[in-house]
Amino acid sequence: MPVKTLNVNEDILSANDLLAENLKAKFDNSRVFVMNLMSSPGAGKTSLILRIIEALSDKFKIGVIEGDIASDVDAQKVQSTSVDVVQINTKGACHLDANMILSAAGSLGLDGKQLVIIENVGNLVCPAEFKLGEDVKVMILSIPEGHDKPLKYPLMFTESNALVLNKIDLLPYTDFSMEELRKTVLAMNPSIQIFPVSAKTGEGMDKLTEWLGNKISAK
Repeated sequence: MPVKTLNVNEDILSANDLLAENLKAKFDNSRVFVMNLMSSPGAGKTSLILRIIEALSDKFKIGVIEGDIASDVDAQKVQSTSVDVVQINTKGACHLDANMILSAAGSLGLDGKQLVIIENVGNLVCPAEFKLGEDVKVMILSIPEGHDKPLKYPLMFTESNALVLNKIDLLPYTDFSMEELRKTVLAMNPSIQIFPVSAKTGEGMDKLTEWLGNKISAK
């Protein structure tokens, strides 16, 4: 009797994709724009979210889903802005999946919300593989990480709709090449939007929030 081989990874992704499609329909019916924000740890996801809230909360009702392996440190920071936030602790999993977001969206509540930001687990590999019913995938690359990261983690850059280059205030202190980064990323993903910003100083945030605001309004 032949041994049956099961491709677990493919089955897991297929099941997640199906649930993500249903989740996307749920978000669409509620007219909520959903951004899946991804990066490595320390790149500045929470700092960027706080800047977005500061710029857009007077125009749109915002909710945040925080994903971390443990703790609610980032959720506490977001909650201090009076924006609704729900914490997901994955207890070791390196990414969020559609089932987690379905549960969190129910706790967050979608009524009246126009933007939901999902802060994914800090990781440049796994999060790009799992659809969450989002409208856009946005990734952050911080300047100290180096301009060679697209060559090492190509999927994240090819799957993302926008790339935020954070911590540009540190450019003078690094050998980061903006030209090399743009050339590499645009060869991989010609349609990606690139936003150089500093979440610390606010530099460049106006262009990013204008782009995001237009996306929310269109939906």
